[in-house]
Amino acid sequence: MVGGAVGEPPRLVVAVQAPAVDGKANQAVIKQLADAFSLRARDFSIVFGELGRDKRIVINGQSPENKKTLQVKLEELMGVAPTLM
Repeated sequence: MVGGAVGEPPRLVVAVQAPAVDGKANQAVIKQLADAFSLRARDFSIVFGELGRDKRIVINGQSPENKKTLQVKLEELMGVAPTLM
């Protein structure tokens, strides 16, 4: 499940059922994000939090135009008001 926000500043909620063993939960998080954003799993990298519940994930290799589209999708998934670009 991908959707909703927690914390301040708000962070996207991604819930998986995969066990946190041998990177399976991280793989499940990446797959769910890829599906939610209609991108390939290899476009995502975990840059912080591989061993924890809170993660920082980047989307690699996106054009400036696509970054704007991804920002709108992120805000939609989080349920927050869109920012002006």
